[in-house]
Amino acid sequence: MNKHSQPGAWREGTKVPRHIAVIMDGNGRWAAQRGLPRSMGHRAGVEAVRRTVRAAIELKVQFLTLYSFSSENWARPKSEVDDLMGLIKLFIRGDLAELHQNSVRISVIGEREGLDKELLALIDEAVDLTSENTALDLVIAFNYGARAEIAKAARRLAEKAVRGEIALEAINEEALAAELDTAAIPDPELLIRTSGEIRLSNFLLWQSAYTEFVFTPVLWPDFGFDELEAAIMEFNRRERRFGGVTPQQAG
Repeated sequence: MNKHSQPGAWREGTKVPRHIAVIMDGNGRWAAQRGLPRSMGHRAGVEAVRRTVRAAIELKVQFLTLYSFSSENWARPKSEVDDLMGLIKLFIRGDLAELHQNSVRISVIGEREGLDKELLALIDEAVDLTSENTALDLVIAFNYGARAEIAKAARRLAEKAVRGEIALEAINEEALAAELDTAAIPDPELLIRTSGEIRLSNFLLWQSAYTEFVFTPVLWPDFGFDELEAAIMEFNRRERRFGGVTPQQAG
């Protein structure tokens, strides 16, 4: 058992968000602070992924979505992009067995077009192998951009309307949500961004309409169980009104 675990202690009366999304930020700054190349920051970031997945399992989170590579990240230097792609392949090869053993179900959202065939094969292998697992749904947002996702969903609805498969009156929020990459995934209750930056960076824009945001100054390579627990505790201090009022305010 994790040394941080305190069964029945902090969890008693504490709501663990069903779905937590994380913008993993700060690898480069972590490396720069230590006089290391950015590649070393990304490697340390992979270790943080491992810690956070294990923590999510222990804390009984049902869905964990990690923003691993945005569609805008292609603009980074080719050497850095190549290094990131190599790390993703290494993570899948090296960690798939442990993830499967711990009953982690892997899914990937984002565009597949233009991706390396070897990487696509590894992703498909991971998704297929873990499809029946139930302990944690690990959603990897890879080559993902929320605006493109929404535009693609709208285009699909338009195509259905043109073919006469759906009436214009039937195009509503539920219909559009059903066309998103996350159609089978509940909206995140909590979104965490590390490194102190306060923006969404084109991540889950539609899905985060009523999500609670926690922005932490902790750089991603330093993130782990304690930081995830602290974000959950902050989530529990929030009043989630979904556009309404609390009973006290209504009285």
